[in-house]
Amino acid sequence: MDHSGHGMTMDLPPFTLSRGLEWSADPFFLVACLLGLGLYGWGVVRLVRRGDAWPVGRTVAFVTGVLTVLLVMCTGLNDYGMVMFSVHMVQHMVISMLSPILILLGAPVTLALRAMRPAARGHRGPRELLLMLLHSRYMRVITHPVFTIPMFIASLYGLYFTPLFDFLMQSKTGHIAMMVHFLVTGLSFFWPIMGVDPGPHRPSHLMRMLELFAGMPFHAFFGIALMMATAPMIGTYMNPSASLGIDALSDQTAAGGIAWAFSEVPSVLVLIALLFQWYGSEQRQAKRNDRAAERNGDKELQAYNAYLASLNARSR
Repeated sequence: MDHSGHGMTMDLPPFTLSRGLEWSADPFFLVACLLGLGLYGWGVVRLVRRGDAWPVGRTVAFVTGVLTVLLVMCTGLNDYGMVMFSVHMVQHMVISMLSPILILLGAPVTLALRAMRPAARGHRGPRELLLMLLHSRYMRVITHPVFTIPMFIASLYGLYFTPLFDFLMQSKTGHIAMMVHFLVTGLSFFWPIMGVDPGPHRPSHLMRMLELFAGMPFHAFFGIALMMATAPMIGTYMNPSASLGIDALSDQTAAGGIAWAFSEVPSVLVLIALLFQWYGSEQRQAKRNDRAAERNGDKELQAYNAYLASLNARSR
């Protein structure tokens, strides 16, 4: 530390861990994010060139979602997350909740299906393979609430309250695998709830809300458990570097508060989106009913009026 008149500074990341690994921007996530942005941009350009429209809001949502992944995995936050539990929890919550919601709002599957041309008759191209995957038994399983909700919960309790977390943090490969798991689990959980892209399950709006609420209390309980603990619980973060100037228990309490807060904010955003979708769906259904009534001369209303007239005639 520098105690000169210019203020206090800390010599922080990049860190060299006791295992001999120097952590920096993750090349795996960097390549994956750039590839995702490139493919999405190709799809949008292809639609525009052939005269089709693609909502700007969807593009903004997808790009923002990918940028949040880049932020937590390809900047100094990734270094801090290796030595500070609170920063790691920011990474976990962003990549498992915020990033998936934004990416799904971008409707990447819908874009891919619209941008790719059907293969020649009797052949299977990328579009046909994607459709096969969407309707496969595998996708039905990993997007079903019986699977997604327990997996979402296990990503908290089964990881942090067992030796598995410390084991994964012993290597860069384990750390990457854990973060990929967080992202995939978040995408699987929110995909049927958001209902933007086509999928094997199309639950009603009410059922989507119930699925959303089913996972919220477990995040809150997890955060409270960390905040109320009287001793550090995660081996990886029990002995923080003196240069960080933090206490392990205080850092764990902060991590619990972050987990608790993130159980509310993204869920509220999804709930608002669901309410707007529900309202829009009801409006479209009402318009379809009006058009059908115009085409058939409102036969249902005429039949009902005739029924009332017959009841009136009988009562006389």
